[in-house]
Amino acid sequence: MKVILDTCVLYPSVMREVLLAVAAKGLFTPLWSPRILEEWARAARKLGPLGEMQARGEIAVTRSAFPDAVITPKEGLANRLYLPDPDDIHVLAAAITGNADVLVTMNAKDFPLATLREEGVERQDPDTFLWQIWSEHPDQVVEALKEVQIKAARMDNVPRDLRALLKKARLNRLAKAVSA
Repeated sequence: MKVILDTCVLYPSVMREVLLAVAAKGLFTPLWSPRILEEWARAARKLGPLGEMQARGEIAVTRSAFPDAVITPKEGLANRLYLPDPDDIHVLAAAITGNADVLVTMNAKDFPLATLREEGVERQDPDTFLWQIWSEHPDQVVEALKEVQIKAARMDNVPRDLRALLKKARLNRLAKAVSA
C-alpha cells in the first residue's frame, strides 16, 4: 500500500516516528514530495532558532531511510486539480503521481473525500490509519511502537509510558488498542 504523508503528520515528531517505524516494518510504503519535506522544515521554525536546522537533519535521515519515497508531481498536474485550500494541491498532485492508495492527514476539511475518490485516493487520519494496520498486523505494529518508545526514552533520558506517548501524539485509538 502506497501512502502519501502530509506535512501535518510528519511534524510533530512522535507521530512521524510512529508512522515511519511502522513503514520500516514494511507495512506500507511512505511517499512525500520535496515541497512536503520543505513545509516540515519550515514548520519546525516554531521550535526556535535551531528547530529548522534540526528538522533538516531529520529530513536527511528520513530521506536516507526511505530513498524511494520522494515523489515529484507531474508537470502541469496541479493545474487541473481543485481543493478548498490551493496550497494543498501539491499534496494531491504528489499522491496521484505516486499512485498513492491513501493520503494520511489531520487536515480533513481541505481534502474532501469526493475529490480524492475521483482521483483514486482515500483520506485517513493517522490514528485510524495506524489502528487499521495494527488490526491486521498487531505484533509488527507493537514492535515498531516499542522501538519508538525506546527512542523517545533515550532522547529524553527518562522512561516513557507508551500509552501516554501515543496519546500525546493524538493517536488515542491506537493507544487504547495496544494498551488493552
